[in-house]
Amino acid sequence: MQQRKIMIVFGTRPEAIKMAPVVAELCKHPTEFSSCVVVTAQHRSMLDQVLEIFQITPDYDLNIMRPRQSLAAVTVRALSGLDRVMRREKPDLVLVQGDTTTSFVGALAAFYRKIPVGHVEAGLRTHDKYNPFPEEINRCLVDTFADLCFAPTLTSRDALLAGGTPESRVFVTGNTVIDALNEVVLKARGFSLPALRQLQFGPPRETLLVTAHRRESFGPPMVAICKAMRELLATRRNLQVVFPVHLNPNVRIAVSSILGDLDRACLTEPLDYLDFVQLMQSVDLILTDSGGVQEEAPALGKPVLVCRETTERPEAVAAGTSRLIGTDSSNIVSAVSLLLDDRAEYARMAHAENPYGDGRASERVVECVRHFLGLAPARPAPFQTGLGPVAPALVELMPVLPTNGSNGSNGANGHKSALSKNRSGLQSKPTFGPLSR
Repeated sequence: MQQRKIMIVFGTRPEAIKMAPVVAELCKHPTEFSSCVVVTAQHRSMLDQVLEIFQITPDYDLNIMRPRQSLAAVTVRALSGLDRVMRREKPDLVLVQGDTTTSFVGALAAFYRKIPVGHVEAGLRTHDKYNPFPEEINRCLVDTFADLCFAPTLTSRDALLAGGTPESRVFVTGNTVIDALNEVVLKARGFSLPALRQLQFGPPRETLLVTAHRRESFGPPMVAICKAMRELLATRRNLQVVFPVHLNPNVRIAVSSILGDLDRACLTEPLDYLDFVQLMQSVDLILTDSGGVQEEAPALGKPVLVCRETTERPEAVAAGTSRLIGTDSSNIVSAVSLLLDDRAEYARMAHAENPYGDGRASERVVECVRHFLGLAPARPAPFQTGLGPVAPALVELMPVLPTNGSNGSNGANGHKSALSKNRSGLQSKPTFGPLSR
C-alpha cells in the first residue's frame, strides 16, 4: 500500500498542544501515512517547550519571526515559506489547527496548490470580526478553504452548517486539547520553576491564576484586569495571585507597573506546559482571556472567569464551567469574591460537565482522514455529550455580584479540590520570583 503524506502545520504553543495528539495518532498507522510536521515558529520559545514535552521533531522549521513584525509581514513570510515546502513535499492532505495566522496561511497555501485541507477545531465563532482580532476572520477563512471541518462541539458544527458548509464536510470530534491534557497530567512530577515550588496551596490560602494576552486585552482592559487584582489582594489577606506574564510588552508593562510591588502577586515568565497544567490543578480559581484555558480548566474541575466581552466557546458558559465577566474591574472583583466566598456557587461550577471532549478527539480526526482518503469504509461515531447546541454563539455579558456582601477579608474559602494538595516543606509566606523587564 502506498503511504499517503499528511502535512501538519502549526506555529504557536496552543496549536502545538492541540496538534501533538493528532501527530501521535497518525504515527499509529505507519503503513498508511507518512507525516510531515512543519512549524512556522510564530511563538518561538513557547513552541519549543511543547515540542520537547511531546517529543516532536519538525521536518521543517520556518522560524519566521523577526522583531516588531506586523501581521502582514508575518503572513507574507509564512505564506512564502509554506508554499516552498508544499511545492517540494506534495502532501495528500494538509492539517491546520484553530485560528492563528499560521493556520490561516497554511490553509491558504494549500488552497493555492489545490491540496485538500483539514481544519482541527473548526466552527468557533463570535460573529464579531474584530473580537478576537485577527482570529475571528482567520478561522472563518480556514473553514472556507477546508475540505474536512473537525468541529469540537455540536455548537461549532451548527455554526458551520449555518454558514453554508456542506454537512458532508463537517464532523464532531471533541477537542484534541483534552487528549493532550490527559497525557500531560500523567507526566507531571512537580514544578520546575523555583518560584512555584515556594508557593503554598490549599486552605487557608486562596490562589487565583491569571492569564491575559489577547490583542483586544491590550491597553485599558489590561489595566482594568490588573487593578482588579490589586484591589482583591488589598481586601483578601489570604489570597495570592499567580500571573504568568506574556512576552508582549503591551502585557508586561501594564502588569509590572500595577502589580510588581505587591507581596502576594507572583509574576513569572511564561510557564512551560507541564508547569502550567500543574498550576491549574493546584489553584482554586482561574481568570483568563485564553480560549484554550476555557477548555482545559473544566477537565481539572476548576471554575473559569473569562475576562472578555465575547467568547467563541459558549458551551462552557452554558454548561456552567465558565462565566463571561468582561474586563470591568468591579465586575472582576465581584465575580472572584463570589466564587471564593460561596461554597455552593463554587461547587456548581467545579462539578459541571466538561463539554469539550473525552480524550478520543485525535482518534476521530485520524479516522475521518482515513475515510476521506479511501482507507476506511466509514467515518467513526461522532463525539457526544449531554449538552446540545448552544445558541447564540455570542454570549451576553452579565455582571456578577457577591450574594453575601462580603469582601472576603476573613480569607476562608471553605473548599478544596481533590486535585489541590498541600506540598510538604513549602514556606507559609511564599517568595516570588522577579519578572525580568
